[in-house]
Amino acid sequence: MKTTVLVVDDELLIRKSLGKVLRARGYAVEVASTGREGLEQVREVRPQVVILDMRLPDTDGLSVLQQARALDPTLQVIIITAYGDVQTAVDAMKHGACDFVRKPYELEDIVLAVESAQRHFKQANELDLYRRRAWQHDTGEEIIGRSPAIQEVRRLIDKVVKSKATSVLITGESGTGKELVARAIHYGSDRAQAPLMEVNCSSFQESLLENELFGHEKGAFTDATDTKKGLVELCDSGTLFLDEVADMSLPTQAKLLRFIDHRNFKRVGGAHDISVDIRIVAATNKSVEEEVQSLRFRSDLYFRLKVVSIVLPPLRERGDDVLLIAGHYMREFARKFQKDFTEISPEAGRLLCEYPWPGNVRELRNLIERVVLLEEGERLEPELLPPEFRGMRHAPAPAAAAAVRDVLALPTLAQIEAEHISEVLRLTAGNKSRAARILGISRQGLIEKVRRMRIEESEGRPVS
Repeated sequence: MKTTVLVVDDELLIRKSLGKVLRARGYAVEVASTGREGLEQVREVRPQVVILDMRLPDTDGLSVLQQARALDPTLQVIIITAYGDVQTAVDAMKHGACDFVRKPYELEDIVLAVESAQRHFKQANELDLYRRRAWQHDTGEEIIGRSPAIQEVRRLIDKVVKSKATSVLITGESGTGKELVARAIHYGSDRAQAPLMEVNCSSFQESLLENELFGHEKGAFTDATDTKKGLVELCDSGTLFLDEVADMSLPTQAKLLRFIDHRNFKRVGGAHDISVDIRIVAATNKSVEEEVQSLRFRSDLYFRLKVVSIVLPPLRERGDDVLLIAGHYMREFARKFQKDFTEISPEAGRLLCEYPWPGNVRELRNLIERVVLLEEGERLEPELLPPEFRGMRHAPAPAAAAAVRDVLALPTLAQIEAEHISEVLRLTAGNKSRAARILGISRQGLIEKVRRMRIEESEGRPVS
């Protein structure tokens, strides 16, 4: 892939001569005559190297340098001026310039400066990749994006991990990355060496969730043949992640509230208090305020959990983050499936940015995985996207009606989940412990889903 060089200079002859010599050396070249045009090109084209005149019709080079580096910290900027002095060079280097060339110059001097900048860019990106891989090692995945909303999320995560805050509430639509934020909080904090325990509150009935959280004593009920430690006890000194906390029953909410207030609990059937030190990170895709007003969620528990509140924005409100995330997953799946995809065409990028993404980042990830797996090529083009991305909103009424019928004919999420669980149980010969591990849920949670969805083995007899 060619290195892109952006030349920002108000003199047409300089733009033409630099463009000609750099293209002859194999570089892709873009040009701009003002600082404003240059910054627009940095946003849209994402060059690796910028050749920047210090004096421009609308602003000065140092201002453009600072703004350009703010947009892309790995960007390599070469400052050129006929008015250069030592102080100007020092100021430029302090603000991130990688080189400083003074007019008049030989074209070969510019070529050498660009070659050096190209090497610096590669080193900066290798360092950035190393840092991101270290982050991924700790968190499982990085939080991608440059939008103000996602930068605020990262700022809050950083404050939480450095604080002693014991309760955090994460809200946002399904697929926005609430679990990812919870893991970032845990693995970025001084609790990282202790366990992170995760439980989906919507997967358990009232009594089963209490048992899952607080455990039970031997003989507490008919099937309690041994003492069982709950997740609260098992993650002592660590983090408890309560996903879909708004689905927790009111009686269990009361027990959780008591635990948060006193930091101790009793196992089911137990007589002695057990004290632990944990951080609770709760998440929900519901409006907790509405749940409180509807008396489905305790207001006192809500305010205990909301010591720190992190709101994850939907993907449709994150602007160009869509392209950053899509590019990240494209590279990931290209490596995984040994494909050649490396970039997204401008038209395909426009379609991705205009799509409303009801499933948020999860939907985008699944789309890119499907395209890379099933298609061939180096670039994602519009024709590789599903029909709803390719202007179906402009289709004539009969076609649009047919599209609606097709969507309505699709299976529900519950049906897909039931079929998936049934298939995993079939492949594991009905072994619920093994199936639960594959599905990423607890054995008790699997039993409850089997009962609630009335799932049977392929032969037709109930799963035991």
